[in-house]
Amino acid sequence: MSQESLEIKTIEQWKWSEMQGLELVSEPPPDPSSQSHPFKITPTTPSLTLNTNSTDQLQQQQQQSVVERREMESTEPKKGGTSSSSGGGGNGEKPGDVALVGFGELFRFADGLDYVLMGIGSMGAFVHGCSLPLFLRFFADLVNSFGSNANNMDKMMQEVLKYAFYFLIVGAAIWASSWAEISCWMWTGERQSTKMRIKYLEAALNQDIQYFDTEVRTSDVVSAINTDAVMVQDAISEKLGNFIHYMATFVSGFVVGFTAVWQLALVTLAVVPLIAVIGAIHTTTLAKLSGKSQEALSQAGNIVEQTIVQIRVVLAFVGESRALQAYSSALKVAQRIGYKSGFSKGMGLGATYFVVFCCYALLLWYGGYLVRHRYTNGGLAIATMFAVMIGGLGIGQAIPSMGAFAKAKVAAAKIFRIIDHKPAIDRNSESGIELEAVTGLVELNNVDFAYPSRPDVRILNNFSLNVPAGKTIALVGSSGSGKSTVVSLIERFYDPNSGQVLLDGHDIKTLKLRWLRQQIGLVSQEPALFATTIKENILLGRPDADQVEIEEAARVANAHSFIIKLPDGFDTQVGERGLQLSGGQKQRIAIARAMLKNPAILLLDEATSALDSESEKLVQEALDRFMIGRTTLVIAHRLSTIRKADLVAVLQQGSVSEIGTHDELIAKGENGVYAKLIRMQEMAHETALNNARKSSARPSSARNSVSSPIIARNSSYGRSPYSRRLSDFSTSDFSLSLDASFPNYRLEKLAFKEQASSFWRLAKMNSPEWVYALVGSIGSVICGSLSAFFAYVLSAVLSIYYNPNHAYMSREIAKYCYLLIGLSSAALIFNTLQHSFWDIVGENLTKRVREKMLTAVLKNEMAWFDQEENESARIAARLALDANNVRSAIGDRISVIVQNTALMLVACTAGFVLQWRLALVLIAVFPLVVAATVLQKMFMNGFSGDLEAAHSKATQLAGEAIANVRTVAAFNSEAKIVGLFSSNLETPLRRCFWKGQIAGSGFGIAQFSLYASYALGLC
Repeated sequence: MSQESLEIKTIEQWKWSEMQGLELVSEPPPDPSSQSHPFKITPTTPSLTLNTNSTDQLQQQQQQSVVERREMESTEPKKGGTSSSSGGGGNGEKPGDVALVGFGELFRFADGLDYVLMGIGSMGAFVHGCSLPLFLRFFADLVNSFGSNANNMDKMMQEVLKYAFYFLIVGAAIWASSWAEISCWMWTGERQSTKMRIKYLEAALNQDIQYFDTEVRTSDVVSAINTDAVMVQDAISEKLGNFIHYMATFVSGFVVGFTAVWQLALVTLAVVPLIAVIGAIHTTTLAKLSGKSQEALSQAGNIVEQTIVQIRVVLAFVGESRALQAYSSALKVAQRIGYKSGFSKGMGLGATYFVVFCCYALLLWYGGYLVRHRYTNGGLAIATMFAVMIGGLGIGQAIPSMGAFAKAKVAAAKIFRIIDHKPAIDRNSESGIELEAVTGLVELNNVDFAYPSRPDVRILNNFSLNVPAGKTIALVGSSGSGKSTVVSLIERFYDPNSGQVLLDGHDIKTLKLRWLRQQIGLVSQEPALFATTIKENILLGRPDADQVEIEEAARVANAHSFIIKLPDGFDTQVGERGLQLSGGQKQRIAIARAMLKNPAILLLDEATSALDSESEKLVQEALDRFMIGRTTLVIAHRLSTIRKADLVAVLQQGSVSEIGTHDELIAKGENGVYAKLIRMQEMAHETALNNARKSSARPSSARNSVSSPIIARNSSYGRSPYSRRLSDFSTSDFSLSLDASFPNYRLEKLAFKEQASSFWRLAKMNSPEWVYALVGSIGSVICGSLSAFFAYVLSAVLSIYYNPNHAYMSREIAKYCYLLIGLSSAALIFNTLQHSFWDIVGENLTKRVREKMLTAVLKNEMAWFDQEENESARIAARLALDANNVRSAIGDRISVIVQNTALMLVACTAGFVLQWRLALVLIAVFPLVVAATVLQKMFMNGFSGDLEAAHSKATQLAGEAIANVRTVAAFNSEAKIVGLFSSNLETPLRRCFWKGQIAGSGFGIAQFSLYASYALGLC
């Protein structure tokens, strides 16, 4: 472990988990075997434990409870930011365990149009890549015509006009080729990735539930749709186009260089690896420091997130100052690493410029030697240097694309693994029978079952249960006794290890799976709603239902009255995971969805346990109407629900210990497990009422105790609002609208942005570092001026190449070579000064801003933290990103602005001194040059844009579907979800086409304008 990481851990650690709460450690972490800590805050939730058996049996029940909970919640979304893999399998599977796919397999979803687009795009990239070396060849002939016809103005003008026309031709070729390259590769990449995403989601939804338990995590599936698909798309569009482009530049540059002056080309080729080695060392050093910096910032982010997660505990124990101290200590480590990064960046760039200028000095001297001995002329010498140098840089720029190809092959392997995987329980299988009529008799005979992820822990043991047709049976029992497992077996999410599950006397394995699930209605404890309209959510029950049937189902579910009061009625958007609705409203919509299905069998898995009393009453009324005439299996913990059941089955250690009516089981008295459970509930109820009378300070706790379950079950019941949000947090990034009930936050947020955008306020915050900024500015000015001096030296040597006096030529070239060596030393020194001192300025500002932001956050009232947009992960992200953007605005941007301003001033001054008429012409076309440069920079950074943002809505839908895959499977909604996913991808696809046309045409026009300005300057 690094010294910086140890420093953070020994100063102060903030640990948090859902089970243990917040742990403040003032000393180094204790030994893991320690059972207690002198300064430990462990919030606990009141629970009721049943002890009707021996201690060993209770431990076995608890172990089964953990296993069952893991299996039943294995498809729940993981906490944001906890997934360390972007698509790898579960069970500790590493990315390296996934076999790579061949490069050709990346184009698996390409059709005929895609191949045409790739062909046109490849041709455009090739022509575009060859254009610059070809331009240098024309430039060499142009320079030679200047030198050879210095005394014949008419001949010179003819040559100049000819080459000006050639420049226009090159510009037009770049226009057409860049349009073909950018637009074709963008569109084909989007088309192929869209088809891949759709096929992937379809395959993922078709997998059986046990696949998510043992092979892949739900967070991996979401990450694959979001991250891995973007990697593949990036490789088969932008990166492949860039690779062809730069390889064409590499080949054509060397061809031009070796056909012009092969001797000089060889010398140039010899010095290119030296420049590449310096650049590689520079890049490697920065990458290592960046990794250390990210580790330190991750520690700081964890401190923030853990502090906000348990903000109530932090405030209650006045822990704000300790949190700030721990955060500041972590930032101090990142700050020191930032200082080192600045120095390394300056040294790396300075060394690169030092080597480049020294190499140019060597090449200019050797070029003079070749010119004096009649091996070549000045124009060809200069063109050869630049052509080979550009060709060498081309191969360097193509290498990152090869890295992207390797990453894409890994990402594609993860995606194709799920696409090609055949589920053990295939819902699309046409084999199996469909019963003509369903009476609803459900039987489980001698069933043994263990979850696939833990085959050694038996959940059901020789389990037998008969559910008579049209009757209601309630399952009760301690947590881990197998109640929810029974529901999963009836839905055929899993197949039993032994025994049979029968419907009307037929083994459900012999029935067609889609038909079977169509006969079953499932209402779970936490209803799964998707980010679409209420109508679309209800239609998941039966997609072909009409409006009248939808409204009737809503009426029976007690949902119609509140739906029609909403602004858009049934077309109201429910928001991500239905967050726009209350728990009771969501549950009633889920019941309406199940009612629309009109199932013969109804499975209610604690459908009312997470609701308040008022919502529970409405939902229970709807369920009572729904249960009439249907075979119903109820997992319940409330006595009122259990009394209404025709039969009550008590589950214990994976088997049925008692079964009978409520009265029959109560009549057993002391000898009955069920009677003991009822008596314990009554005792708990009385105790809670007494506690509520004695203390009114904790009414919420009393209410929770009054309605506490008689049968302990691991659920979200009793969670506080903020803990619910944490446990339900999904890996997909939700864009939540601000609650209208918190208008002050909206105003404060805008005010903060307006104030933060004030340059002068930021500069004032950075005022203690004004000396560093001054020294850095001096370095920026001199570094900017060096490029202008180099251009002057190059033009001076070029004119000297055509001087007939060889002694004068040799003497002047030597003088300019020494000047270049001096420039190289200045570049080394002042680049180091510039980046070192500006990074000190930026790092200090970043630390100061982050500390002030966290201080301001901790001063907010508690209601501010209860808003979804202010949850812990988002605040940590804002502290990381916003402060870094501020740093970029002050440190990096000012450095670049000062440097480029100095370059422009020096270059314009030199231009007016040397040739003011030509300088005026070039200043007139300067806006065109700037536009071309900006567009080229955008092209280098990636013309595909932010792919993840473009697909965010579709990714969100996929994330919700995978997180609630049991609900999707239970309602046979896979095709509906895939259809919605496909429709959400149509907009990015259409937008990508037009974006490609605009980007390609704009870049081409800008490049043509650049070459046209060259032609205009010649004329």
